[in-house]
Amino acid sequence: MSNEALKMRGHVHGTKDAKRVAVGSGVGAVIETYDFIGFGTAAALYFGTAFFPTGDPVTGTLAAFATLGVGFAARPIGGIIGGHLGDKVGRKPVLVASLILMGVATFLIGLLPTYEQVGLLAPALLVFVRIVQGLAFGAEWGGAILMSYEHAPWKSKGRYTGIVQAGFPVGLLLANLVFLVSVNLGGELAWRVPFLASIVLVAVGLIIRSKVPESPVFDEVKESGSIVKSPIVEVIRTDWRSIVRGIGLRIAETAGYAVSVTYMISYLHTQQLADKTETLVALCIASAVGIFATMAWARLTDRVGRRPLYIWSCAFAALFGIPMFLLVNTGMFIFVIATIVISYAVCQNSLAGAQGPWFPELFQAKTRSSGASLAYQISAMVSGFTPFVTTLLFVALGWMGPALLFSFYAAIGLWAALVTRETWGKRERQLADEAAKSTPQSVTVS
Repeated sequence: MSNEALKMRGHVHGTKDAKRVAVGSGVGAVIETYDFIGFGTAAALYFGTAFFPTGDPVTGTLAAFATLGVGFAARPIGGIIGGHLGDKVGRKPVLVASLILMGVATFLIGLLPTYEQVGLLAPALLVFVRIVQGLAFGAEWGGAILMSYEHAPWKSKGRYTGIVQAGFPVGLLLANLVFLVSVNLGGELAWRVPFLASIVLVAVGLIIRSKVPESPVFDEVKESGSIVKSPIVEVIRTDWRSIVRGIGLRIAETAGYAVSVTYMISYLHTQQLADKTETLVALCIASAVGIFATMAWARLTDRVGRRPLYIWSCAFAALFGIPMFLLVNTGMFIFVIATIVISYAVCQNSLAGAQGPWFPELFQAKTRSSGASLAYQISAMVSGFTPFVTTLLFVALGWMGPALLFSFYAAIGLWAALVTRETWGKRERQLADEAAKSTPQSVTVS
């Protein structure tokens, strides 16, 4: 690793807008997560009966989870579009466009007619709007994380991208708090109000994001004439191995979340281990802890590297699958809370914290948006249908099926971490120290 290669990470001391960009990107991540993940909560608790009424609650849940998966399946397409535009026209336009698209789609969910009102048209409309959500969310992450990463100082990439990644547990917390309050409204309002209320967050997010400056690394690539004609084709042709490794790294985090949180909500409810209010309270507590956990894990990667944290976290998660279900099966609320907090704040947030700085470092600046977005979003197809598959495994094998699936996903992440190169090891940290000392801090970080 040379100083020249490190320079493709931006200014050694970062830019004066580094903190503002990280916060702005993080606010957008909050809103997008509120909208996208809120659908998962609604699918687990309400959509089975509202859009897919059947005599069997398991069948309704399966149909709702299948619709949830459609949004995840659309995310790679959004990632391709967003990644391509991010490398061609800039990171900022993609951020603004994705937020508008997500906001409109989410607001429309709150207005959709139910199956009882219009029959089969109701689930068809739900699927369509979910696809739009998936496209928007797929385009979001690459732009948000790269904006923060490329504005941040070399030695603090984890710290600044951690702010963006923390936007996801904030969004999860907000979504579950709103559902926790709206559950008391009863009837359709219990799930409509959270989606309708999102329009306020979108308006605030657009104001903040419109003031965020473009990435200095993209401006550098543009000025040097290095913009690639077809970034997606280029990164697949020259760096497909990094994409495959990235997919493996992401599966442990996002598909693991689909088992330990998304499916777990339904499991606790259908097995009468916790009621809706208790489940949402546990999720709110886990989300609140996750905000600080994500930033702490991300900062830790600046000190020890990206790879060691990933290896240890995946190893722990692989061992936690069976104990996770043994704990919640006691039906004791304190164990339910502890289990969800551990599975989220440790097994998921540690990996998300490391991904923020690690994924951009796996790709060249000219194809970074496309490569990171592809690796990040293709894995969403696996995680999107995981609650559906997990429900089938439970029918066939009982709770042991979901437990083993969770451990299997963690094992995939462990393998990927072992075969992926470290991008912020001892040598890189030493070179960054030397560069920081020899470079005047003419650009100060705010």
